[in-house]
Amino acid sequence: MKCKEIRLPQDLDKSFIVFREKGQYIPCPWHYHPEYELVLVLKSTGKRMVGDHIGEFQTGDLVLVGPYLPHVWSNDPIYVNGQANEEADALVIQFKEDFLGGEFLNLPEMEPFRNFQKLSRQGMSFHGATKELINPLIIEMINMNGIQRLSNLLSIFDILAHTDEYELLASPVYVAQLDPPDTDMVSKIKNYILNNFNRDISLAEVASIANMAVSTFCIFFKDQYRITFVEYLNSIRVGHACKLLMEQNHSILEVAYKSGFNNLANFNRQFKKFKSMTPTQFKRTVKVSEIA
Repeated sequence: MKCKEIRLPQDLDKSFIVFREKGQYIPCPWHYHPEYELVLVLKSTGKRMVGDHIGEFQTGDLVLVGPYLPHVWSNDPIYVNGQANEEADALVIQFKEDFLGGEFLNLPEMEPFRNFQKLSRQGMSFHGATKELINPLIIEMINMNGIQRLSNLLSIFDILAHTDEYELLASPVYVAQLDPPDTDMVSKIKNYILNNFNRDISLAEVASIANMAVSTFCIFFKDQYRITFVEYLNSIRVGHACKLLMEQNHSILEVAYKSGFNNLANFNRQFKKFKSMTPTQFKRTVKVSEIA
């Protein structure tokens, strides 16, 4: 799919964008932009793609998309064909990292949010009490101006910075090409895995890159990524497989081996675990979305 850069209009007297998308269906194509984007679906259903993630959305769906991360919300046919009893309706908030000035995020009070931003570059879907708290704040912003609107956004930041009620969407390998390089230990480990995931790499090998014993590395890795090394490695391999399935005309077997899996059965099992569908179903869904 060809990805377009799309920008929403911003008022000259506003530091960030609050936009309402309302109509028969959500018309925006597969696209990206340099802003963070928080999307609340007020009405309608369909499929959303965020990077290499495909999921369902419905009324109340709340998702944060990181800078330059491709995404699209594709309504169900009942909306596209004009047969729904209601219009599709969504609220969108967009903001740049420095929208309050270059030093804003460096304030001590913003440290929890800075940590959260690192995860948000993969795209995040929220649930539970987090949605119940944030959704009304977003709805209120439509009729707000000035300090009130900014106050609500900062309240949202505070909730996001302290929540664990989310699902990460795009895989690390997909997002890696969007991230600027850096030199800390986590990035050193991540970059090594990203450069070698398509061959056999052992836990001991990666631990040696970090100059850690295997047991110490396992604890460190789980603390940083909230999943085990093997789970992370498989997520990267599946993410790369999705990229090949989306962009190139490979067979499923070719995709499996190019992504670092030694046999097709394990590839299919891991793919379904991470994507809740088979590689064939994923490929078919991407083709349908591209046509739409």
